[in-house]
This record gives sequence, structure tokens and C-alpha cells, in this order.
Amino acid sequence: MTRLLPLAAALCLAACASAAEPPAPAVVSPMQSIPAEDSRFRYEGRFDRSNPAAPTVIWQASRIAIDFEGSALALQFDWVEGQNFFDVTIDDTTAVLAVNQADHSRLSFPHPLGPGRHRLTLFKRSEAAAGTARFRGLDIALGAHAWLPAAPNYKLKLQFFGDSITAGACNEDGATDQWEDRSTHNNARSYAAFTAAAFDADYRNIAVSGMGIVLGWVEPRAAQIWDRVLPTAASPRADLAAWMPDVICVNFGENDDSFTTANKLPFPAGFTEAYVALVRSIRAAYPAAHIVILRGGMSGGANSDPLREAWGAAVRRLKAGDPRIHSYVFQHWSGNHPRVADARAMANELTAWLEKQKFMQAYR
Repeated sequence: MTRLLPLAAALCLAACASAAEPPAPAVVSPMQSIPAEDSRFRYEGRFDRSNPAAPTVIWQASRIAIDFEGSALALQFDWVEGQNFFDVTIDDTTAVLAVNQADHSRLSFPHPLGPGRHRLTLFKRSEAAAGTARFRGLDIALGAHAWLPAAPNYKLKLQFFGDSITAGACNEDGATDQWEDRSTHNNARSYAAFTAAAFDADYRNIAVSGMGIVLGWVEPRAAQIWDRVLPTAASPRADLAAWMPDVICVNFGENDDSFTTANKLPFPAGFTEAYVALVRSIRAAYPAAHIVILRGGMSGGANSDPLREAWGAAVRRLKAGDPRIHSYVFQHWSGNHPRVADARAMANELTAWLEKQKFMQAYR
């Protein structure tokens, strides 16, 4: 993949290519703007749409798509907080778009575009807690057309709730986890995204690194975040009725275990009660969905007896009163955060298990 450049830098590349002769002035083609509220954009994910002219892109796996024609394109963002990384795909070519506080107003695609019709898709690969950005629209050649993309042929609506394992944190890092550069935290290559792709699913991902059920490395708890617009307890609640998933996967517990172990604390006594309450809240919002309670991906789920016992007690209580609740324990584990190879192994496991479930027959 390639990094996207600020538009001014991209325009001067050709002019600066030769030091033997004076640079020619850059030729800037006339452009027209398509604002973010234009109905030709397709939005998929949990956005802050309180300002339709500048929807805030928040959660990982959020997507924006549009069809356009011509060889000129620039993307517009503002009101940027933290680090934001997107996969921007035009037809079959993908580049990584970095939108940060230092340089965020207008960015261009680094590969040449031919004439004719193209499909643009933005996929937010970095997690919500790392940063957010307002999308203002795009610029295309003056006189060029744009269209709403054809509706995807999704077979399944698949929702994931979780922590860093589900967000895809550190999955493109080297041997050591790092948190300074979020460009290597890529939700598009998480076990959740791989599983969604296996089912051609319309996919949502609400996950925060470090978040626990009772205790964790960050202050918000899962029950405070799962139904919010932003990853903060003070955020407004999302309009959950706007998108109703068929299947929901929930994966928590690693941070309750790792935080208490690192701080020499007992495993939280209220874990089972709090997990049961969380899942029942999710059930109240999505009464028809099948809910799969997952455990695993990192060493806590593999090695912690207190976590296994508390998790198992929660699952037994939830299953006893709800035939649409299921559970799966991953066999593949990682000492660090799962890398891409680990995520693929986890997705292969989960996909194979889901394919065997009777409730999945309608989505094959």
C-alpha cells in the first residue's frame, strides 16, 4: 500500500522531478466539490451525523463509498483529533490515508487515475479511541459525474463488540506491541473483519483497546461504551434501531485479567454479574439477534483460571434463559496482541464454527 500525500505535495512532484531545468508551474485542473451530505455517498457504520455537512468518522470499520468519473480526486477532512488511518481504495488499488492534526485539510490519491467511472471506498482502519475526523466530502474534475454505488449484496449483518483483540490493535507491528504509531493497528486485517468477509457481511466493529467488563487499562467499561456514538461514557447514545444486526459477537475479559494480574489484584468478583448485565442490555436492544459470546485471542483467556471460571458462569446463566445465545472459545492464542497471521487463524476457527450452526443457515 501507499501513503496518500497532501494535495500540494502531490502536485509538485512532477515539477520537482528534474533538477536540470527550472520547474514548470503546476497545472491545477478546475475542480468541483461534492459535500459530505450529498446523497450519492454511501455511509456504513456508526457515525456522528449531528452535522450532516461534516459527519464525524469515529469507529474502526466505518466505510464511505461513492462512484465518480475522471482522473482528478481530492478528499477533504477537518476537525481532526488524534491519529486516523484509512484504507482508500479506488477500483482495485488501495493506499493508506493518514489524517492527523498536522496535515488534514485536503489530500490526493497517489496513483494515476484514468478516464471513466471509478469506485471510491474509504475504510477506517484505526480504532475510535485513537482518533476521529470529520469528513467534508471530495473534489472531482469540473463537469465530471458522481453516482451512488450499487447496493452491496450483503448476506448477513454482523456486529462485533470487544477490546483490542477485536479492534485489531498492533496486528501489523513487529515482535513488540507499540501504541505510538497507529498506522500498524489495522482493523481491516482483524479476526472480526476476516470473519465478516467470509460471510459477505455488512460489518460493524465497536471495540476499545484496554477496555474491560469491571476493570481495565482504560477508564470506560464495556457497559458504558457499547451503545454510544463516541468511545466515551459521556457521549450521546447511538440510534441502535437504525441498523439491526443478525449476529452479534462479544469478546471481553482479557483486560479484566491482565490489569488485575499486572497490579497484583484479585480477579474482579463482580465480573460474572457485570457480563450478564451487559449481554442482557445488548439483547434488549436487539431482541431477534443471535449473540455469540467469545473468549480468547490472547494469553489471559488461555491461562487464567479465574477468567475461565467467571466467564463460564456468565455464559451458563445467559444460555439458560435465552436460546439465541451461544458461545465459542478460540483454540488459537497469542502472547502479544494477535498479528495478522493470528487474526486469520482465529477467523478461520470462528468461520468454521459459525458455518456449522443451524442459526447460520439463512445467511449462507
